Amino acid sequence: MTRYAETTSVSSTKSRAEIETTLERYGADSFMCGTEPGRALVAFRMNGRHIKFVLPMPAKDDPAFAETPTGKARAPEAALKAWEQAGRQRWRALALVIKAKLEAVESGITEFDDEFMAHIMLPNGETFGSWAKPQIAAAYDTGDMPPLLPAPDSDQ
Repeated sequence: MTRYAETTSVSSTKSRAEIETTLERYGADSFMCGTEPGRALVAFRMNGRHIKFVLPMPAKDDPAFAETPTGKARAPEAALKAWEQAGRQRWRALALVIKAKLEAVESGITEFDDEFMAHIMLPNGETFGSWAKPQIAAAYDTGDMPPLLPAPDSDQ
């Protein structure tokens, strides 16, 4: 199976700029982007929600870049190019995901909160998806629904 944009020549910088332009076009009123080793972050505010995408990025020293798909050793320059290609591919994929979600909302296929739910930031900075995933797993493991929030003035 091939990955979307696995051979793209579009730079990561151009993909980030495309994401920002797309968000502005669909009505985002703020945008930020940052990187650190191992991940990148794109966050924006739209429809009264703060949205955060964390994009896992490959490590330069990942052994996968030291060899070709057929198992031959790569020269250091070729390994660096393979790593850069992997980064470009991920940025293109994120640009596609964001654009597709926004267009689905704009076309009336889905609603904003439904489409971006996993990436909505909660007041503590955590995304709803990272908060909810363990609860979903527990519900499936036990067959029990998570408890409801306690009512005001309750002893629970």
